[in-house]
Amino acid sequence: MGTSQEVRNGDLVFCLFDVPETPRTVGLSRHEGMITGAYTVFEPVGRGNCEYFELFYRAMDDRKLLSPLYSGLRKTIPAERFLGTRTPQPPPGEQWAIVRFLDWANGRLERAILAKRKVIALLNEQKQAIIHRAVTRGLGPSAPLKSSGVPWLGDIPQHWEVMPIKRTCSLVRDGTHLPPARTRTGIPLLSVRNMVDGRLVRRPDDSFISKADFEKLNTSFVVRPNDVLMAIVGATLGKVALVHDIGPFQIQRSVSILRPRPELMSHDFLATFLRSPRLQQHLWQSVAFSAQPGIYLGFLANIPVPVPPTIDEQVSINVGLQLELSPISAAISRLEREIQLLSEYRTRLFADVVTGEVDVREAAAKLPAEPGVIPAPSEAPDLAEEDLEETLDTEIAHE
Repeated sequence: MGTSQEVRNGDLVFCLFDVPETPRTVGLSRHEGMITGAYTVFEPVGRGNCEYFELFYRAMDDRKLLSPLYSGLRKTIPAERFLGTRTPQPPPGEQWAIVRFLDWANGRLERAILAKRKVIALLNEQKQAIIHRAVTRGLGPSAPLKSSGVPWLGDIPQHWEVMPIKRTCSLVRDGTHLPPARTRTGIPLLSVRNMVDGRLVRRPDDSFISKADFEKLNTSFVVRPNDVLMAIVGATLGKVALVHDIGPFQIQRSVSILRPRPELMSHDFLATFLRSPRLQQHLWQSVAFSAQPGIYLGFLANIPVPVPPTIDEQVSINVGLQLELSPISAAISRLEREIQLLSEYRTRLFADVVTGEVDVREAAAKLPAEPGVIPAPSEAPDLAEEDLEETLDTEIAHE
């Protein structure tokens, strides 16, 4: 397992352990070189069919159909057992057709997905610009402005103030530093994993501490509804969530707890400001830890916040912002759903084609020749690609 091994162009490389958790179990080598002995290398009998076998096992992997083969705590597939399984082997001409058709179909689906992701990126940029404008200019774009005195914050309305977070909040601290032993039941011990879509939520795999230990920790602090949480350590630095009434719980130290003063700062406005792009950029430019990204509580407490003078104005800004963002968020959700459907369609298409459920020999023969593509074993009339695109469009429309 710890030694290197040779891998050649055209070899199939498998990860035959931790199969359920491995994002991709199989891959086709396009290079000559060495690879860790943790992987299993197979040399196909006859180099002409390696692309088909990669597609076949990718389809099996996508649907986790290799699960009957693995066993043990590491969910390992012994190489001998794997070699003893039967694999369909179409004639060479049909293998070529399958590889040719799926390469074309995958390219077209990838282009469609990429185009949608580009639109999502543009919409997210628009959202960030709208959020920054709302938390630094409010709802009145023509209001007289003044310098905030903070370069990364820019100008703010003249009637607003700038205060450090510690003045706008009655509590600025992190979660428990020495969490007690975990228990099977009891009081949830939550973390940044519970911060989902701007809210703190319970998860099926939450950790627990005993009620007695929870009560001991409560002598120092307890997290309440309307507290604002921010991740201050790790890859999710800057992630923000609002606390709603989800029952008693304790929070881990990688998360900070901010409790806005109700007469001075709306919790929704503070959470929105903390999510704003300029503030997030400021956080990442101020990382203090070397082992992993993080900021100190003292730094967080002194971050300047633009403060509209009344809670009513802060609430109005947040309500207006949500109304403005609503159609953009809906468009992003729709595009993400379309990407999911295209991905699901591709998974099913690959499985149906490599197992012979769908015969693509005629369709592959109609594809126009491309540079670098191995010619078909037997040529067929070269028809228009638009005919095939129309067929694929029809398939997708029925999803």
